[in-house]
Amino acid sequence: MPYQWPEDTDFAYWELDVLDRDCPHCGRMMHICDHRYRRFHTLEGPVEMVCRLNHCPDRSCPGHAKTKSPEVESMIAPPFWAIGWDVFCWIGHRRFSRHMSVTYIQSELLDGFGIKLSHDAVSLYIERYQLMLAARQQDLQLLREAYAGVEEIILSIDGLQPEKGHETLYVVRELTQKRVWFAESLLSGAAAEVQRLIVRAKELAEQLGKKVVLWMSDKQDAFLTSIAAEFPDVPHRYCANHFLRDVAKPVMERDSHAKVQMRRKVRGLRNVEQTVLKRRRTATQAASPVPMAAAIEPPHASSSGSITADTTKAQSPMDSADDPGGDIVLDYCAAVRGILNDDQGGPLDPPGLRMATALEEVQESLQRNLNAKKGGPQKRNSVDCPSVSSGDSSMSAPNKKRSTNISRTSRTSLRHSNQKTPDGKNGKRSLEP
Repeated sequence: MPYQWPEDTDFAYWELDVLDRDCPHCGRMMHICDHRYRRFHTLEGPVEMVCRLNHCPDRSCPGHAKTKSPEVESMIAPPFWAIGWDVFCWIGHRRFSRHMSVTYIQSELLDGFGIKLSHDAVSLYIERYQLMLAARQQDLQLLREAYAGVEEIILSIDGLQPEKGHETLYVVRELTQKRVWFAESLLSGAAAEVQRLIVRAKELAEQLGKKVVLWMSDKQDAFLTSIAAEFPDVPHRYCANHFLRDVAKPVMERDSHAKVQMRRKVRGLRNVEQTVLKRRRTATQAASPVPMAAAIEPPHASSSGSITADTTKAQSPMDSADDPGGDIVLDYCAAVRGILNDDQGGPLDPPGLRMATALEEVQESLQRNLNAKKGGPQKRNSVDCPSVSSGDSSMSAPNKKRSTNISRTSRTSLRHSNQKTPDGKNGKRSLEP
């Protein structure tokens, strides 16, 4: 579908002509036979370009049936595109260098340059940019220039599967210059499919005239057989990252089991949070109701003639200032939940060990708060209480008669406290001073 230009678009007018007007067949000077009009976006604004088409005037010449376009046209904008090369390179740079999303690129084009492109159009231009970049990276002449000062090369192959059941992307890289030679998606990781990639890498190395001195991979069976068939005298080593990953598998399994055991011991976070929130809701409901009579009482006139209304202000719901202890409990619960859900880390920094350390820190913090709440551990001072630490003091013998009198008095007080008062309430004594 052609690009729809607004009627009030202000175009810059460009006119192009053929530079070499000699007919390539007969050498006669070519004449203008037609004009081609094009409109496209540039970073400097919309452009309307007029291209003068030429052909040979001699009807018997083969060049008469062919038209020649201006040579500069293809350097300004690709055929049938609504954007020029400058906008195309701007999109590719923002996508792959600054990692902008398609939606963000779309909005930046509209806000910064007034270029309105659909989401599908931007995605299509990004796909074409990838194809052109891949073609340029595999250009044999550019590869020869890049490897002009290299005598020996090291190749590696690895596969990446985004999700289970999807195609696997196999990438062949050269490690001395850190260049990706090529990549291809394969439906199957069979040895025959993988060997085709190894053959392609061998052909490319022969075209460059370089010697392959080493192969590196994760040593899958298909890699082992294919590389041994095509490079029988080249060593094949284990990739360091894959080697460490395989060695660390037992460690990570033990670490995962330890995390499960720790999660089983730390239970009931949600119940604690719900208790705090329920207590806050109860306090809020007890403090906020407004009497119906005050809510519906009409305004009345004062002695000065002005109308006033009796309103009862409801108390605001309980917030963090009214319940600092509840906030501390919720913060502890959130911290512990974050610790339990942390699964990041590799074999050199196992998440289970970090989880155990963090839980110990939380436990120590809780103990410090409890000690501060209780006033700290009680310590006895020998100077203030000499009778306790003195060796001359001795405990007095229990007075059986005095103990009997105290017990009898306690039972009498308890009977009196359970008797009801004249207003129908129990006459319990308060223990508070």
